[in-house]
Amino acid sequence: MYHQAHGRFAYPVAPDTLRVVLRAGKGDLRQVTVVFEDRYQAAERQAQVMERAAADELFDHFQADITLATSRFVYAFLVDDGVQRTFMTEKGFFDDPPKDSGFQYPYIAPQDLWEPPRWAQGAVVYQIFPERFANGDTSNDPKQVEDWDALPTRESMKGGDLQGIIDGLDYLEKLGVEVLYLTPIFESPSNHKYNITDYYRIDPHFGDLETCRELVQKCHQRDIRILFDAVFNHCGYEFFAFQDVIKNGRKSPYWDWFRIDGDTVKTDPPNYETFADGIWTMPKLMTQNPEVREYCLNVAEYWIQECDIDGWRLDVANEVDHDFWRAFRKRVKAAKPDALIVGEVWHEASAWVQGDQFDSVMNYPFADACTAFFAEQSILAETFAHRLAKVQMNHQQVVNRAMYNLFGSHDTPRFLTLAGERREKLKLAAGFALTYEGAPMIYYGDEVGMVGDNDPDCRRGMIWDNKRQDRQLLQWYMDLIALRRSQPLLKTGHCRIAAADSIRNLIAFVRYDDSQQLLVVFNNSDQEQSLDLGEISWPLQPPKAVRDLLTGRKASESVSLQPNQMMVLQ
Repeated sequence: MYHQAHGRFAYPVAPDTLRVVLRAGKGDLRQVTVVFEDRYQAAERQAQVMERAAADELFDHFQADITLATSRFVYAFLVDDGVQRTFMTEKGFFDDPPKDSGFQYPYIAPQDLWEPPRWAQGAVVYQIFPERFANGDTSNDPKQVEDWDALPTRESMKGGDLQGIIDGLDYLEKLGVEVLYLTPIFESPSNHKYNITDYYRIDPHFGDLETCRELVQKCHQRDIRILFDAVFNHCGYEFFAFQDVIKNGRKSPYWDWFRIDGDTVKTDPPNYETFADGIWTMPKLMTQNPEVREYCLNVAEYWIQECDIDGWRLDVANEVDHDFWRAFRKRVKAAKPDALIVGEVWHEASAWVQGDQFDSVMNYPFADACTAFFAEQSILAETFAHRLAKVQMNHQQVVNRAMYNLFGSHDTPRFLTLAGERREKLKLAAGFALTYEGAPMIYYGDEVGMVGDNDPDCRRGMIWDNKRQDRQLLQWYMDLIALRRSQPLLKTGHCRIAAADSIRNLIAFVRYDDSQQLLVVFNNSDQEQSLDLGEISWPLQPPKAVRDLLTGRKASESVSLQPNQMMVLQ
């Protein structure tokens, strides 16, 4: 059994309410009761039975929200394994806990009660790789632009630009997109723009400052928010500071902006620290250097003030020091209090989402689980549920509501390719992301059936020809997004796995609040399957009848699902 009185195990959910989580060995405990009282006032203890909120292959997670008007808590857990009952305290296990042995949460300070911006919680996100979305202005095309539909190489230039995104806003609005995330758009010699030359200039092949302002303004007119990509882990080889170092060596005032072995810069192999392992075009920035730090913070502030963007996605966020990100948050939130900060962290990320750094992260563990379950079918329903539970319990619930739930990006093969181009598997995965807890992120073109292997193949030109688009798949996305936006439970309701059957490969979860609930069921098999509604672990009163919001079909005791079908049952 494990608990600590901070982090994801104890955090405030209201000015007078603390959420506590106890982790125990799977199946070890029959019941857990949290016993709590005020830290100072002599009053009767209160007791509350905890719910089993989630389970993975190793652990059960028991959870309860406890309330005291004074917001000062001392508590212990009464654990019952069916044979013995004992108290778990900060100082160990006792039949009758001694005084001053309980876990302490001294006070719910207002500043500690935080959440990501409300607009970002549950919002539908659309990621655009600008060089490949649409060419709206041929006058700014780079030299040697290749055919839009030709398979890309690492050096390909196709002419996509900001005007192309502006021209595509009607399409995105009709799709139901609420947030746009653009990979870098600042001046850079590459097609991906992650090796930035000038952080204060829109790449001239993409447009200029006025085009950028127009894009943001027209997004806002459609109630679409927009995020830019912040690349502060590294810069480009042609960045002014690095060029000065190349020219002047140790005499350069920017020498300490980088970490260089020797007195001059060498590139083959690089004798300086870079992004990844020896990518010489991307020298790593030393963000602990006060001058580097101030430069980057000024960039983040500038684009909010100049173009009114709604936040930043942070590239290679886990290789930049935490102190820098704390300063980054303060500067960004001062410029725009409801700006969103999303970090790129491919693994367990709880250290970055405690309210002092990021609001959210790119949920790659979710992507890996969805790929394994739906696309590759290398895991079954129970293992899938376990993986989801791990991610969910690693974070506070408000963070889970804003997690960027992707299953493909500019850095990964297209989901449809991984699924062997089985459209029904993409439909299931999209349906899962668009009904599950978090902010579902669509990688441009997935909704029309685009394919592609590893980078650069996953960065093909967007398909705009209606005859080549999968229109049925597009309609599926539109219908699910419309359903999500019409059902508040699907955006911000609580979420709990309600059933996971590896034999039938059925998985179900419930979205709920204090008074209503929706059951979402998936048959990830090639055979018809049925689900008895009595099998479901309902958080509220079990319903007498349900109706599928996708088909209108009604049922009472059980539902029958066709192969690779999902249902949203009200």
